[in-house]
Amino acid sequence: MAEAATTRRSRITPEREAELYGAVLDLLREVGYDALTMDAVATRTRSSKATLYRQWGSKAELVVKALRHQKPSGLSEIDTGSLRGDFHALALREDDCELAQGSALIRGLAMAVHSNPDLLRAFRELLIEPETEEFRHVLKRAIDRGEIRADNPALDYVLHMIVGAFATRTLIDELPPTQDFVISYIDAVVLPALGA
Repeated sequence: MAEAATTRRSRITPEREAELYGAVLDLLREVGYDALTMDAVATRTRSSKATLYRQWGSKAELVVKALRHQKPSGLSEIDTGSLRGDFHALALREDDCELAQGSALIRGLAMAVHSNPDLLRAFRELLIEPETEEFRHVLKRAIDRGEIRADNPALDYVLHMIVGAFATRTLIDELPPTQDFVISYIDAVVLPALGA
């Protein structure tokens, strides 16, 4: 099946794929997930709906892959030599505007995943599970360096802590997440919880 997906993808250049993903995210911001249609994406991108379904299979997969595409390179590629440095580098990968836009998209999708099993599945498979694996890799390096203990119960909640702060900043403080906020949260909450 992976081979078929690779064959399907080869028809779209990386530039065209990035253009399509950008249009999907723009539409998502404008109308939300439930009102976003493959017809609207096709119109916005001057492509056929059949092509979109052939390439991505479903609206849910297209939306989540667009989210994944807009994220900077993987966390596991960051290796500053310390857990604090790695987490700070993570916070600095996106500027304040990108952080605010990402937070708004995630908040908008949070409600839609509860009523759409296809979106939830795609979200978990294509976004949550890869992110969780990257965090595990970074934490394993910190354990190997002796920065944190392997039996620390907070290890299972690092992604929850970071995503929670990121997604709820606007709700609680009526402010978008910023680099300064994320870094101060990491220093005040995440690292102390890990004993780092």
